[in-house]
Amino acid sequence: MMNVSQTMETEEDLLTCLHIKLYHPQQSSRGLYGLLPLGKRSRHSADDPLRLGRDAQACTYSLGDPRVSRKQLVLFAYRTPQSPDMLFTIQNLSQRGQLPVNSSALDYLERMDLPDKALIRFGEYEMLIIRESGEAKGSFEVEFEVLAVPPSRETCTCVPSMIPVMDTGSCVTNGFPGELRAIGPLENDETLMCQS
Repeated sequence: MMNVSQTMETEEDLLTCLHIKLYHPQQSSRGLYGLLPLGKRSRHSADDPLRLGRDAQACTYSLGDPRVSRKQLVLFAYRTPQSPDMLFTIQNLSQRGQLPVNSSALDYLERMDLPDKALIRFGEYEMLIIRESGEAKGSFEVEFEVLAVPPSRETCTCVPSMIPVMDTGSCVTNGFPGELRAIGPLENDETLMCQS
């Protein structure tokens, strides 16, 4: 048997891990996460983009929700000459709305560096991604988890309250005094974005 070359990663290498924690208000009654490998780490090649959306053929991970865009977002791994860490950028693939990442909002095809701890929102989903550094250079791991409470509440991030309007598919956001706005009825394939 041949020896593995020094440049190859071994099982002992500590892999960077993206902990992806999901929350949706109706997650207990709807099978939204049935296609995700919850509670176990999945290994990925660093040169393959990681796509999340509704389309199981086009995405690495998919959500069983018709209100999620076919391709919602993508994560790209990269490294810099200044740092041994594997870092990530996030890009909005949805043409149906912005992708809020912490205090920024990405329009279609816009991308930015993913902070070590990022709160991402799309539709009624809240997704907290926490990057755990590792030494391996060619691959990383992803671990999905479902949260019982919205991560915005857990992380004390200021989030405007969302008040659903019965049977119209619209919502009203209450931000600061004098700031009241409604978003009209949705088409079948549209992603709902409510933000202040």
